[in-house]
Amino acid sequence: MENKRKTIFLVDDDMTNLTIGKKALAGIYNVFTLNSGQVMFDMLENITPDMILLDVNMPEMNGYQAIEKLKTNKNTADIPVIFLTALSAEETELKGLSMGAIDYITKPFSAPLLLKRLEVHLLVEAQKHELITQKRELLLLNNNLEQIVDEKTATVVDLKNAILSTMAELVEYRDAITGGHIIRTQRYIKALMDGMKQYGVYYNEVLAFDEELVLQSCQLHDVGKISVSDAILKKPGKLEPDEFEIIKTHTTFGGKVIQRLIDKTMDSDFLEYAKIFALTHHEKWNGSGYPKGLQGEEIPLLGRMMAIGDVYDALVEMRPYKSAFPHERATAIILEGRDTHFDPKLADLFAIIHMQFDHISEEVKG
Repeated sequence: MENKRKTIFLVDDDMTNLTIGKKALAGIYNVFTLNSGQVMFDMLENITPDMILLDVNMPEMNGYQAIEKLKTNKNTADIPVIFLTALSAEETELKGLSMGAIDYITKPFSAPLLLKRLEVHLLVEAQKHELITQKRELLLLNNNLEQIVDEKTATVVDLKNAILSTMAELVEYRDAITGGHIIRTQRYIKALMDGMKQYGVYYNEVLAFDEELVLQSCQLHDVGKISVSDAILKKPGKLEPDEFEIIKTHTTFGGKVIQRLIDKTMDSDFLEYAKIFALTHHEKWNGSGYPKGLQGEEIPLLGRMMAIGDVYDALVEMRPYKSAFPHERATAIILEGRDTHFDPKLADLFAIIHMQFDHISEEVKG
């Protein structure tokens, strides 16, 4: 991210929220606290912020009316808006997203989580502007074209990696008990891909993958957990049925987050892989998984691969609701799930290469 301090408008009619928000953000950003939509538009005549945090429920002009006015003015239409709301209904969120908001943050908000959300979205905006600048430069420059393309491609790759690592860090910050999970599952996927090529399991499909992008994108398989409350995510015991239903939404929410990124970038191949991982890693071979209850090869191969890596890691690592299982027991559970939870061909491959999983687990401790 650029060294220049970004400017944030925090718009809320509640003075307590303005005070808390400014205290959380002022050390990193230039923060303007504004107590109404009209005051915000008055300020916009002189200052263009990098991000607007906008309360939904305000008197006189609510957040929906304010964003509609922002988006109809060419001078303010491109300013990214994150809604602040105490509401949690899916209809409310979809309405805001359809009007142009890039995210929702529920109140009362956690200061560290607010900072992380802003970091991710400002990084996305930086990528968008960098790609626009890149296109303009390529149209204007005729000399040394090959060198220019190489330099700009490297910049885009760096931005991709920065987005992935930042968002992955955000997930692990929320779910600190599973530290190392993202690195381990990335290495499990690599072990499976190597084994699939060595033993001819879905050989042609694996060769068709861009392996580097697959390994980058699998880091985002749990990104949807940013939408799950700490009370559920870190509950030290068995989840109630309604709590488990909330946990299950991390797949679809993750898909939505990644789709937003796809919509904002000109080169989204790696994000298409990430979306598959996020949406399908909890589907089961027999159709009893979620979110769509896909069955057999209806489940994308990447999702079937992550199912094994994700479950294995959950078994051998300690969780709030269980102690760590030894490798032998975890392996037995995976193999028992052959043809029910897991793709039988991948389960058979796992039986051959399972010691690689054990080594990875030992090398990358949470």
